[in-house]
Amino acid sequence: MNCRTLAAAFLLLLPVCAGAQAADPAAQDLIQKLMARIDSLERRVAELEQERGQPAQAATPGPAGVAAPHDHDQAAAVQLENQETTLPSLKISGFGDVDFSASNLHGPNGGFEPASLLGAHTGFALGQTTLHLISALSPKVSFFSEITFTARSDAGVGTPPAPGFNPEVERLLVRYDANDFFKLSFGRYHTPINYWNTAFHHGQWLQTTVSRPEMTQFGGGFIPVHFIGTLVEGAVPAGGLNWNYNFGVGNGRGEVISRGGDAGDINNNRAWLVNMFVKPNLPYGLQVGGSVYRDLVNPLGVPGAREWIQSGHIVWLKETPEFIAEFANVTHQPVLGGPASHSQAWYVQAAYRLPWFERVFKPYYRIEQIHVPRSDLVFRPVPTFTASTSGIRYDFSSLAAFKLEYRYYWRRDLMPIRGIFAQTSFTF
Repeated sequence: MNCRTLAAAFLLLLPVCAGAQAADPAAQDLIQKLMARIDSLERRVAELEQERGQPAQAATPGPAGVAAPHDHDQAAAVQLENQETTLPSLKISGFGDVDFSASNLHGPNGGFEPASLLGAHTGFALGQTTLHLISALSPKVSFFSEITFTARSDAGVGTPPAPGFNPEVERLLVRYDANDFFKLSFGRYHTPINYWNTAFHHGQWLQTTVSRPEMTQFGGGFIPVHFIGTLVEGAVPAGGLNWNYNFGVGNGRGEVISRGGDAGDINNNRAWLVNMFVKPNLPYGLQVGGSVYRDLVNPLGVPGAREWIQSGHIVWLKETPEFIAEFANVTHQPVLGGPASHSQAWYVQAAYRLPWFERVFKPYYRIEQIHVPRSDLVFRPVPTFTASTSGIRYDFSSLAAFKLEYRYYWRRDLMPIRGIFAQTSFTF
């Protein structure tokens, strides 16, 4: 299939994909690689036409390295139709990254997660190796799993010696797709209560920046990153607004607030969530939505509290420009009585893919903040700070990228942190 045929087929799918639902992980990887492949083929055609002395056709803007997390249900259907009748049909793909960090931090980082690359030592580190396992079980039933392998800082220590890498089942779910309007699934999810957490999964190549905003950081505690239970989801055209919804019921946070209740809920109270957003036909790439999450939390060493989370986002992913903004408020009301605590977090990120040099350079900037009042005992481990991040992404291949960024953190009651961070990320 030549690039024009592939691009035409993809463009024909866009109107349908615009109303597709966000949480279908089975085709996330497919869409990413299709878009990267289109970009690569368009560049090759331009080179060949220039060699023959013909005017090069303008390349279709290809959002290399930018996830299209909500525009993939139709692609999954096409993939399923093209599969052989023999089921199950297992496919494996993955991501990897190698990181470098250098900062003035020479001691404890004050609560930031290792995935932020803020540590007491500088140098290189092996990032996560991520595997996606996708299998069609029937024309309407599919299975998806995301497994990561993360290097341990204590490898070889202890009796018996600790292993070099930690395997983790990040997502595992089985889903029934009745139609675009109704889909039912069971398993372990990235909790759909904000945009980033369901748009950019494990695999740093998917996102523009080196690291996630701290409010959505893996291993962080501000929002419950993982959710174990059941989700009902779907998309309705709604006169061109393309209204999407998620309703979920499941286990809330574990005794460690950064983890979900994988082995069972720690209390007799189920967590529930509602997430809704619209993706209008015009302007294309715009998404606006919000979520509500409710749970009863019982962290170790802290009195139980009722937790309310409200969040909202506005996103425009066209790469020229890319704009993502989110806000979340978390309320903790102690069960035994006392005043409620309100913690807030937000970030704004902007990027622009430059039109020169075959569109391989993409500068970006992000400002973010987390504020936790001293009265919030549940969020005692969560840092309070304001951070500024500026950097550039270089897509030296359609499936690999290099990122370089500078960060500055203003921390409450602690010295500021300055650092330079680099990453090579790829998909395979």
